Amino acid sequence: MTIDELTLVALPLGFLLLDGLIRPRRGSMPIDLIPRSAAGTWLLIWMTAALFGLCLMCCGNVSVSAGLVLAMLALITVASNAKYAMLGEPLLFSDMALIGSIFHHPQFYLSAVAIWQRIVAGFIAVVLFALLAWLFVPAPLPHAIGLGLLALSLAVLAASLKFTAIRRLAQTPSAHADVLHHGLLPTLLLYWLRWRKSSNPPPCRDVPRSAPNTSPDLVVMIQCESFADPAELFVDPSLALPGLATARQSAWQRGRLLVSGFGAYTMRTEYGVLFGLDEDELGFRRYDPFLTATGDATYALPARLKAAGWRSLFAHPHDMRFYGRDRIMPAGGFDELVGEDRFAPPAPQGGRYVTDAAMTEEILRLCETAIGPTLIYAVTIENHGPWAPDGHPSGDLKQSYLRLVRNSDAMLATLMERLGSMGRPAMLVFFGDHRPSIPGATAPGEDRHTPYVIVRLDAAGQIVTGGNRQVDLTPAELHHTVLTTVLGEIIPEPAHA
Repeated sequence: MTIDELTLVALPLGFLLLDGLIRPRRGSMPIDLIPRSAAGTWLLIWMTAALFGLCLMCCGNVSVSAGLVLAMLALITVASNAKYAMLGEPLLFSDMALIGSIFHHPQFYLSAVAIWQRIVAGFIAVVLFALLAWLFVPAPLPHAIGLGLLALSLAVLAASLKFTAIRRLAQTPSAHADVLHHGLLPTLLLYWLRWRKSSNPPPCRDVPRSAPNTSPDLVVMIQCESFADPAELFVDPSLALPGLATARQSAWQRGRLLVSGFGAYTMRTEYGVLFGLDEDELGFRRYDPFLTATGDATYALPARLKAAGWRSLFAHPHDMRFYGRDRIMPAGGFDELVGEDRFAPPAPQGGRYVTDAAMTEEILRLCETAIGPTLIYAVTIENHGPWAPDGHPSGDLKQSYLRLVRNSDAMLATLMERLGSMGRPAMLVFFGDHRPSIPGATAPGEDRHTPYVIVRLDAAGQIVTGGNRQVDLTPAELHHTVLTTVLGEIIPEPAHA
């Protein structure tokens, strides 16, 4: 057999082997030897064939094309497994939308990669480009064969997706189960197609409400980065946060916020709290609801408050283009975006991001100058990972997290104290967006909740306890709790005779 023939035999064995390495896996073996579903394997074969055809069309070298395909599949496998280890879920189609963010906001991603790793990756990239140029085949025939294979593979895939057996796959989002049964690449393709076919919900219909006289006219909502109760997170009561403890004792309502993500995906929690649509209602949009959020604008909390005469401000000490907030927030009814230029930058040794203390001062300034009913929704960033050893003698990343989460706790305590001096009925809603993913200290599991507290103050600055209710909520349910507290209960429609 020639080298090209051996390559063509080795290619399917290679991609099936890589597919077996993808997590989640059945059993404890390092490779899953149980075949995927027949439909998933069929899709995987033709998706790989399409990739091979594309590479052959570009370089004309069979061995190089096969190597490129296997390299791409290996990269996807490594990326998906790394994500699964850190965040508890495999690679998703919506993750592709974040690729551009790596170039626009590299500090979020490259800071997790050591300098030597970046150097090695750059060296490998240069070597690969040099090899591709050296092994390029100028003869037109292999390029034409690659084009033909690409066209054939795409045609077979298009026809296959119309088969009843494949149309029935992945009708409801369950990424863990679908990757396990059908494989990663088929799941990426099917989920993307299901997402594309999803549609915006009908416009939100305003309903009559009965607003109580005791409703607050100043609402401050703090979406706190990686905020979790360290006493629970690390099973150590001595790590309890004093500000959180005081807020829980004084809360009008408190409990666990049942977020779906771990270690990342701030936008899922943020969307749920702002737009009030639960993940079951979102379907395949749940994985990154910000991609389609402008189509849900009428559901946003600021949009619904605006009709009642409220003014809304969105504060975030980062580039508003990240996650498309510069488009989404105005569409959702926010009257003003308070961006990174409005906050004091961190000191030279103060960390990478704007501090929670600086945010606290700006938020209080916005409260003091607010005229009329006002919503201030703020997203913090100081406690964003990855966490550094922070100069602690033990080099323990946990110590860095604890220092930063205590800064967030101090923010909560300060806001509670200072809002009481505003001379107006106010409500503070404080919650964590997700738990932290700290190598060696935390890992994704069934428990993903974060704490939330709702503290109400009357015009005299006194705490309105409201029974100190303890209720677990999804982010969307927190949205509706705030909406009902501010605008009142829905007035039931009269029964028709």
